[in-house]
Amino acid sequence: MRKVVRGKLHGLRVTGADLDYHGSITLDPDHCETAGILPMEFVDIWNKHSGARISTYVIYGERGSRCCILNGAAARTCQRGDEIIICNSAYVLEQEIEAIKPVILTFNPDNSIRQRLGYSVTRDAQGRLDFEILHPA
Repeated sequence: MRKVVRGKLHGLRVTGADLDYHGSITLDPDHCETAGILPMEFVDIWNKHSGARISTYVIYGERGSRCCILNGAAARTCQRGDEIIICNSAYVLEQEIEAIKPVILTFNPDNSIRQRLGYSVTRDAQGRLDFEILHPA
């Protein structure tokens, strides 16, 4: 089994941090549903400003709010306005890699969706794997 990208929120801005909450990251369900991120699913988070890398689980916030709130210990890794990347993943057999079609969302500074992209893995005529970023997905 290989761990591969299943969906990604790229360049989302942190809108809040709540150290006294009991853990997780609160995200707008609209963003999550579009990228295929489920509530209570574990995600990796990479802070483009500080380089911090953490793992936590997702809880859905208010629909349409464009929120991105780090909770509990995760609140120590980001500040309001930091750009982050949130990625979920799946374990697949190597022969299943072509069936995975991740959705990647990029964002404007107000956390509105700028672009929807996709990743695609195919095989060339010799059976070698090839990777492509699809615009728009």
